[in-house]
Amino acid sequence: MATPADAVDVIGHVTDRLKKAHPHVAAALVREAVRTAYEEFRYARVPDYLPVLMESRADELLPSGRENARPGAS
Repeated sequence: MATPADAVDVIGHVTDRLKKAHPHVAAALVREAVRTAYEEFRYARVPDYLPVLMESRADELLPSGRENARPGAS
């Protein structure tokens, strides 16, 4: 089981990576998505995969930036 300090480190690293990947998204929204992902996976049986699972799930929760695109536009 991860310690609270480990959880803070993992949340921080995943948040930083996603802020870089989604510069158009408000930092608070990125942090919220990462926290949500952490809560979903915090009791995973294999905690070594927690950062990967969290990043993938949080990325799904974030807007892609395509919401404002016109249909059919490329």
